[in-house]
Amino acid sequence: MTRFVWAAAAAVSSVLLSFQASAQEMPTPSFPHPWQLGLQTPATTGAEMLVSFHTLLMWVITAISLFVLVLLLVCIFKFNEKANPIPAKWSHNTLLEIVWTAIPVLILVVIAVPSYRLLYYLDQTTEAEMTIKVTGNQWYWSYEYPDSEVSFDALALLPEEIDVTKGQYRLLETDEHVVLPVDTNIRLLFTATDVIHAWTIPAFAVKLDAMPGRTNETWVNVKVPGRYYGQCSELCGPDHSNMPIVVDAVSKEEYQKWIESKKQANAAKSTVKLAAQ
Repeated sequence: MTRFVWAAAAAVSSVLLSFQASAQEMPTPSFPHPWQLGLQTPATTGAEMLVSFHTLLMWVITAISLFVLVLLLVCIFKFNEKANPIPAKWSHNTLLEIVWTAIPVLILVVIAVPSYRLLYYLDQTTEAEMTIKVTGNQWYWSYEYPDSEVSFDALALLPEEIDVTKGQYRLLETDEHVVLPVDTNIRLLFTATDVIHAWTIPAFAVKLDAMPGRTNETWVNVKVPGRYYGQCSELCGPDHSNMPIVVDAVSKEEYQKWIESKKQANAAKSTVKLAAQ
């Protein structure tokens, strides 16, 4: 039985290590991979904390599962009728009851403390350097940069518009990309015009509902430049699967150039509209 327990522990440890390795080795752009184990490579401080918490939980639940397995095997092999024909007569043990009450409480405390710390950390920041407002529509996303007076809609590319030779991915591409500067505290505000949506970027550890008549808030600070993919994670209608999100994290200099180009494009559109009127 001891060999069996050690073999089970070794197997679980190898699985846990594969979870960690897969998360660390995954390259950018960050998107789901076939046979992927574990979470996507974290690109923000919050995502790094979330991955660490996930790893802690994996060890805790693995230890609990192995402990219960050992108890079950002991009961099966040591206290069956053949090995123990004369059963014990006692039915109460005060010390044992204290132990099996206290240990779960301690385990819950070990889980709760970092959990609440992480929830508080991800909630909002008082040191935001810029703000982005995200609005969910049926079925696309609208983005506003109120600090720069830039706004646009991001529509999903149809399957026939996808060019795999350019590294594009089916159901994950949009005609417009959200551009964010790295090493910047960015406040994200979410709302919707019709039904509930959910703006989700796994690599950012962001998954927040966009609700009509309400504004939800979180924040990110992207540490790793690259392209990050996400999707709507709230069932919002027949085209729910056609609400992808593409975020390009770039240097602050590149971000400023993009903002200027967007302003010029918007000014040109306004001029054309006025001329048409």
